[in-house]
Amino acid sequence: MKLNTIAAAVTTAAVMTLAGGAGAQEISELRIGILGGENANDRLKAYSCLEEKVEDLLGVEASVFAPADYSGVIEGLLGGNLDLAWLGASGYAAVYLSNPDAVEPILVKVNTDGSYGYYSIGFARIDSGISNLDDMKGKVFAFGDPNSTSGYLIPSIEIPTKGYSMKPGEYFGDVKFAGGHEQTIVGVFNGDFDAGVTWADGLGAWEEGFNSGALRKATDAGLVDMTEIREIWRSDVIPEGPFVVRKDLPEDVKVKLTGLLASLPSMDPDCAYGVLAGDAKGLAPITHKAYVSVIEARKAKIDN
Repeated sequence: MKLNTIAAAVTTAAVMTLAGGAGAQEISELRIGILGGENANDRLKAYSCLEEKVEDLLGVEASVFAPADYSGVIEGLLGGNLDLAWLGASGYAAVYLSNPDAVEPILVKVNTDGSYGYYSIGFARIDSGISNLDDMKGKVFAFGDPNSTSGYLIPSIEIPTKGYSMKPGEYFGDVKFAGGHEQTIVGVFNGDFDAGVTWADGLGAWEEGFNSGALRKATDAGLVDMTEIREIWRSDVIPEGPFVVRKDLPEDVKVKLTGLLASLPSMDPDCAYGVLAGDAKGLAPITHKAYVSVIEARKAKIDN
């Protein structure tokens, strides 16, 4: 099914639900959480258009929250203090492992080529002389957030399989958490770290920060010149994280939010660009089943 057909179908379902929803539960507000990764002002600005559209659609006040780190959104969803968020796959796994009934996935971002995967990208300054992980012995490696899929979970699993210990001092001189994707990118670009990892769809031109992801956002914001950094490592493809809603929201609200998000790229491309961190083909339905492998990977990491 084509994305525009999906969006139309979801929107039609929302209208039908509204028409027959006289006895539906009501909400007094809708609270949206945004994962860390760039400074709070930029995150809030990118989501301001969505905030307005939610208010127009639901007829209630919408509020956007941008905690400093990933755990703020995770805890907000677990505590019932947030209603909608775009999580990474590892973030969704964290919520599910704590409470399987807290949230449900509704949609996933679809890349410009029709895929819904992305990559953890390792990078360093060109003038550092670092071209690959072999050059990182004794160097400082920066990661975004312990709850980030691309910014920690996947690298922490895949890099050791290549023979590079992730324990500080064993191969890398140090392994540090920068606090988010933007902090990692700026830190490497400014020479505070020798290398770092972040996320990107891996499509389009390197010089533009790819089509979407943290490198694209940083390039658009003028925080990094991609011609001065190079890729030094790339993960296997990672399933894109889901937009989730609080499971105990009224059903009509869930359907309306799903319809709004699914329609966003065609209804307001500029708004979608900000919310989806760059160019995307659209949004498509997704279920819990898509994230079982990531949940198992996170659980194994915790158990070890």
